Amino acid sequence: MIPIRNRKKTLNATVEEMRNFAFTYTEKYAPSKQQLKTYLLKKYLKTSINNVKKQDIIGLIDVVLSDLEKNKFINDKFYSESKAKSMIKRGASINKIRNYLLGKGIQNEFVKDTVNKIKEENLDQDFFSAIKLCKKKKIGPARIENNRLLFYKKDISLLARNGFDFETSKKIMDIKKDEYLKIINLL
Repeated sequence: MIPIRNRKKTLNATVEEMRNFAFTYTEKYAPSKQQLKTYLLKKYLKTSINNVKKQDIIGLIDVVLSDLEKNKFINDKFYSESKAKSMIKRGASINKIRNYLLGKGIQNEFVKDTVNKIKEENLDQDFFSAIKLCKKKKIGPARIENNRLLFYKKDISLLARNGFDFETSKKIMDIKKDEYLKIINLL
């Protein structure tokens, strides 16, 4: 039986290992730059590497991230646009999309570009997203006509929690059932 030696990890071996973890993670999740940085930092803070400081690990992570960015494995602009499109399909408001992207660590300029692009494509995107949300949650104009007044406050607060402003929410809640059905058929 061959005894296992306690080898010390060198920084070069750590960088290669870190690249492999980053490749695996990007392949599986398609993260933003900040998400990948957080993942790698947590991964390497758990493991005990002898004689390596936290600042050195952060420097190595930055090197790996810049290398991945150069080779276009991670791209925050693409990430923000693709997440925004998927959230619009699910009926998210522009405010919710903006806050989500900022929470994921996307740079402010990319978030502004994405929001402006959404507004250029459809001037009243929040209105249509709110209609989708009403259909999904069966609130507002999707409710039975007798129950609409009973649940008015509840429905308007649900729209507010999803990032829609008061004017848009009120406009949605005042739509008649037949107009709502016409709009749903167009979507």
